[in-house]
Amino acid sequence: MTDNTALLLNSDQRVTRRGEKVNVTVTNPILPGFHPDPSAVKVGNDYYIATSTFEWWPGVEIYHSTDLVQWEWVCNPISRTSQADLAGNYNSGSIWAPHLSYARGRFWLAYTDVKSATKFKDTLNYVISAPSITGPWSEPTFVTASGFDPSLFHDDDGTSWFINMLFDWRGEDRDRFVGTVIQQIDLNTMTLVGKRAHIFKGTSLGVCEGPQIIKKDGWYYLICAAGGTEYNHAATVSRSRSLYGPWEESPHTPLMSTRDDPAWPLQKTGHCSFINNGDDWYATFLCGRPLTPRGACVLGRETAITRIRWDAEGWPMLENGTTHPDLRTTIPVDVPTGGQPPKQRTDWSQYVAFSENTPLPSTFKTLRMPLRENVDYSLSARPGWLRLYGGQSLSSLHRQTLFARRWQSTRFDVETLLDFQPDNFQQSAGLVLFYDTQHWMYEFVTADDEQGTKRYVQVLVNDNDEFHFACDPMPLPEGSDVRLRARVRDEAIAFDVEVIADGDVPEDRWTTLVQDLDSTILSDEHISQWRGRTVFTGAMAGICAQDFDAHGSHADFESFNYHELH
Repeated sequence: MTDNTALLLNSDQRVTRRGEKVNVTVTNPILPGFHPDPSAVKVGNDYYIATSTFEWWPGVEIYHSTDLVQWEWVCNPISRTSQADLAGNYNSGSIWAPHLSYARGRFWLAYTDVKSATKFKDTLNYVISAPSITGPWSEPTFVTASGFDPSLFHDDDGTSWFINMLFDWRGEDRDRFVGTVIQQIDLNTMTLVGKRAHIFKGTSLGVCEGPQIIKKDGWYYLICAAGGTEYNHAATVSRSRSLYGPWEESPHTPLMSTRDDPAWPLQKTGHCSFINNGDDWYATFLCGRPLTPRGACVLGRETAITRIRWDAEGWPMLENGTTHPDLRTTIPVDVPTGGQPPKQRTDWSQYVAFSENTPLPSTFKTLRMPLRENVDYSLSARPGWLRLYGGQSLSSLHRQTLFARRWQSTRFDVETLLDFQPDNFQQSAGLVLFYDTQHWMYEFVTADDEQGTKRYVQVLVNDNDEFHFACDPMPLPEGSDVRLRARVRDEAIAFDVEVIADGDVPEDRWTTLVQDLDSTILSDEHISQWRGRTVFTGAMAGICAQDFDAHGSHADFESFNYHELH
């Protein structure tokens, strides 16, 4: 890790007094870990950010803040399979770049369900809505499949417009990104009105996507992502007096990019969404924090915030006068007399003790579909434990029995206590570090039924569907529980085990199974290189169970502990 990145990860919050407000300095990113493609909206005194989830379920994360400093998760608007059927969708497909807006007393969410990894993509664009941010969210209305990254613009004359990037399957590679299209949409009938117009073909940076429109001082501003969501990523702005153009490109192009500076700790910056608090304007944007300059971003693409200002000609630009977004952003916050300024959350550690009286935390995600209570898992079958019923393999694009949460630091321990008595080698359960179905590291318990059903623990690594055992099997005493642990230290990963005999308590008597495994195989960069196309998620840590026989076995997990090191 570079010194600058280490400073960025560990910087303290700074507060200065200014009049009736308090200036709070927040450190980017504000939503660490896999939180790409932020879409921000202000409603009254509340701010919301929606981010992409791809194949992880439930779909779309929405966070809330009243001060732009403290952000808390509020909901997943796509929570029913009738809103998105992701079964069988390819890795890094499914729910792309949601757009959150507010009009007519309702929240509106436009999103894409991407079905195909071929040159056709099959980009199914939908809209759902809700009277409150927490729902109930409606059933989806299919709108179009002409491209991805849809958004809604609600004009001050009462009309609404559906916007998306236009995807041309006939092109080669990046030539398939051919600009922005717009069409009026009737929110009462949820039908498109009139003809589609191809209003913008992008800038010289290419790969025009993520289009969003705002209106200010009689100008329409078209904000787009450009350059591709890798190290050439950028954000651009154009404006027009008419939604149909002509669109004039900003003299400050790109608005944002770190493509020219490999040493800047925030890389891949772009895909902006503007938000304002009175006279103060901000851009939320995605970024990546590589372990080494232009290296691997194991946390995926994250959400950050930076201040913007408007020049004398009415063009937005970063307030710092460069194209590099702030590592730390100052946000004026109203604080009641005698009150304390808000503090940014910097530690996302989480200990979960499973209980039948407590639902699973919102941080726990599944793949492509919800797990069925009392079918795939149970919190009541054994009180005080989470029971997972063995399902399909970690390679399955369909129903896996897996719960996982994001890595939100590159230095952490994650562990679980497991009671699992398998009958044969086709039954396994354990702790997994997971990027997608072709890239994971799995510390698991299973049995060798050819030698008297002897249990053992081992580590299996899948790198682009090339499998290898990272250590020899370690036999386990009959009937014992085990604690499984992964230690992530930037580029290096170690797996440990502690055997807990009946009646004993954990005493941190760990045995290391393997160390110095390469964490970067769980990164966008490594996987994109293997696959020949960009991937979009981030590393996750979780627990899971498999049964390749009759799907009848079960594994009991007493706890899950994700602990960051700061």
